[in-house]
Formats: sequence, structure tokens, C-alpha cells
Amino acid sequence: MLLPEFYVDDVIKRALSEDINYIDLATDLLIDENDTSVAEFVSKAEGVLAGIECALRTFTFIDSSVKCEMFIRDGEYVKKGDIIARVSGKTRAILKGERTSLNILQHMSGVATATNKLVKACEGTKASIVETRKTLPGLRALEKYAVTCGGGRNHRYNLSDAAMLKDNHIDAYGSITGAVNALRAKIGHMAKIEVEVRNKEELLEALECRCDVIMLDNMTPEEMTECVEITNGRAVLEASGNINIDTVAAAAKTGVDIISVGAVTHSVKAFDISLKIRKQ
Repeated sequence: MLLPEFYVDDVIKRALSEDINYIDLATDLLIDENDTSVAEFVSKAEGVLAGIECALRTFTFIDSSVKCEMFIRDGEYVKKGDIIARVSGKTRAILKGERTSLNILQHMSGVATATNKLVKACEGTKASIVETRKTLPGLRALEKYAVTCGGGRNHRYNLSDAAMLKDNHIDAYGSITGAVNALRAKIGHMAKIEVEVRNKEELLEALECRCDVIMLDNMTPEEMTECVEITNGRAVLEASGNINIDTVAAAAKTGVDIISVGAVTHSVKAFDISLKIRKQ
């Protein structure tokens, strides 16, 4: 797993703090503190797994004595009925961590699975699928990692990573040329500049400014094809704007380099996974 443990622990701590105020009324008052159990994560759907190490960390975060076995790893395909992992230890710890671990695992696997469907639809082209900044607050790193598990790549992590001039930036400043020149005079040499364009005329202006990346916003496949021909490799071209599983293949075939899809994080369906306790 590429995610640092301190980041994962912070997410888990905040999630558990939401779920347990000071005690778990059902678990702490019902289950003996020395009672032990074994529980298995079982897939109830087909898709790509992501977040299993994060999910298992939830239990050891609560009780370091909990033992975890992992049978399927992040990025691997799972089928309905597959046993993904097993945890064993104090029943209280397993019950307290169940919902938080499943929330993480189901969401991240949903992101990975949605991404993978788009990636497969683009096979045979050079286009890469990336997410956007339309992520759930506090979960961006988890979601971006899940995108890579599904075969996608990552867009910028935040506003500090690269300068993206979208339509509101351009309209507020006055012109693409003016905005790019003013920014280039101040920006560090390591940072890239991306400009969003809405038509061929704006594309030509962005190319004249030598932008590193140009986003083709809400264009038809025919318009994107023309922009690819005009650009001829002088900039990285990113297609964006309501692209989904039904339209992504057509966008990829135009020859663009990147296709950004916000829906893989902001509208993803949770992957169906259950945790079943089996008494020892």
C-alpha cells in the first residue's frame, strides 16, 4: 500500500470517533471482554478491490492483538463469494471496527471498480483515466489511491501541485494570454500550467502561450479530434466534462492523452462486501 500509516490512522481515528462516543452500548454491555471470534470479509459482487489494508488496520488500531490474514490484495479482481480477508481476536474489537472498516473498503473498492470499467473501455488507445478534485472531504488520498488500484492515474492532488486556469480564472483575468503570461512570471520552474479551453480559437491561443496541458472542456468527439490534429503533440491534451462509461470510448479514440472523470469519486456506488463473524 502506498498510503502512509499515519495518514490512514488519522482517517480511522476520525471515523471511529464519529461512530463511538465513549462506549459501544451494545458491544461493551453485552459481550464479555475475553470473548474471541473470527470474522471474514466476503465479496458480494464482482470488481476490483481497494483499501483492504486500510480496512484491516481499523481492527489493529482498536486492539493491537487482533490478527489479520489477507487473501486478496488491492488491485486484484474479486468475484462474488470470494473470501477477501480474515480477522481473529477479541469479539469487542471486531464488532467495534466492523462498520468503519467496511465503509472504507466498500467505498475504495467502488472507486477502483468504477475506474477499472473506464480503463477497460479505453483499451487500444493511449488515453489514461484520471480523477478530479471532486473528492469526499478528508478522503482524497484514499480515493486517489483507489483510482490507481483500478488502473487509472492521478490528476493533481490539490491546488498547490499545479496551476490550472479554468474558465472562471480566464474570465476574471481577461484573457488566456494575459493570465498565462502573468502567472508564468511568478510561478516556480517546477510547476506546470494547464488551461481550460472551450473552442478551437481558445486552443490556438493556449498553444501560442506554450501551456503544458490543455483541457478540452465539454467538446464533442469531432471537436476533440480536430484539437488533437491542431495540437500535434505540442501539449498534453485532457478531455473533460460529463464523460461516462457510455461516452468514454469515443473520447479516447480521438487521440487525447488524458480523460478526467469526476464521477469515479463523487458519484461512485459502494462495492458490496460483508463481514461475517464465526464463533471460535
